[in-house]
Amino acid sequence: TPTPTPVQRPADYSESRPLPTRNRRLTPPTFQQAEPVIQKAETSAAGDDVLRVETDLITVPVSVYDRSGVYVSGLTKDDFTIFEDGKEQKIEYFGLADKPFTVILLLDTSPSAEYQIEEIQAASRAFIDELKPDDKVIVIEFDGNVHVLTEATNDRQRLYKAISKADFGSGTSLYEAVNFSLKKRLEKIPGRKAIVLFTDGVDTTSRKATYDSTLDLAEESDTLIFPIYYNTFAQNQARMRGSGGIFSPVGTSPEEYAVGRKYLVELAAYTGGRVFKPENVPGGLAAAFRGIAIELRRQYNVGYIPIDHGKPGEQKRIKVRVDRPNLAVRARDSYIVGSSTPNQ
Repeated sequence: TPTPTPVQRPADYSESRPLPTRNRRLTPPTFQQAEPVIQKAETSAAGDDVLRVETDLITVPVSVYDRSGVYVSGLTKDDFTIFEDGKEQKIEYFGLADKPFTVILLLDTSPSAEYQIEEIQAASRAFIDELKPDDKVIVIEFDGNVHVLTEATNDRQRLYKAISKADFGSGTSLYEAVNFSLKKRLEKIPGRKAIVLFTDGVDTTSRKATYDSTLDLAEESDTLIFPIYYNTFAQNQARMRGSGGIFSPVGTSPEEYAVGRKYLVELAAYTGGRVFKPENVPGGLAAAFRGIAIELRRQYNVGYIPIDHGKPGEQKRIKVRVDRPNLAVRARDSYIVGSSTPNQ
């Protein structure tokens, strides 16, 4: 008699999806994705409360949507379970990500983006209009080089002016732009951080940074990355044919575009962001920017103190579970233990 096949019941919960483990370089990062947990307060001789930091809290921003892409509100701490390396962790902190954040608008102004400049600028202004007064923006453009158009500011007029300065040059140093943004601008800025990256993903001129080195850096950071992908392949092919072959073929092959798309997907996935394709978003590019601003304000923050703190350079895998079925749960799936705990 054949053994009956057991009926597979649908799960009554939803989980974030783990990503494949990457082959990383061996040098550990110089910091840990962690925030301090305040254990107790003491009173100084002057009578003021002095906060003492005793240990570290790993905080994980989590976005939760239903299958139609609608944000799920009203979740509580009891709806979440978090695992590190397969072991359930005690949630020590829970809240909505409503604190001010710093965002880099990273604009590709290489020749391949030339046809979209007005749309890029209009959408960038729409993104800024969605921010709260305390949110700050850094505007950076890149072609063969990286140019800071304005440092972190919440002055809307200053930001509009910086965006209007975006102009084109030769080459595309995408990897160097990502490296510069993470290491030279965001690494030492406290609080919530994000990069909104507008590009086709094709790098042609980077020399000091690579696909893998920037993914390593992004994975080590506490910065969300939201690429806005536009496909310029057809435009570049038409431009090359129209120039009689004078237009450089570097960065125009199907293989290079495939690598570019993969890079943007991995940048988003390993940091907890997501890729937007304007042609797939009702309302186009402006709606994509607006969606990112809304998402940054609506994320849940889940924090825990690791049972096993690990060794410097060790990768810890994270999985977030929400006790409701048929939801899309997005969160970064790992962090790298730092060489030292930051003093804050």
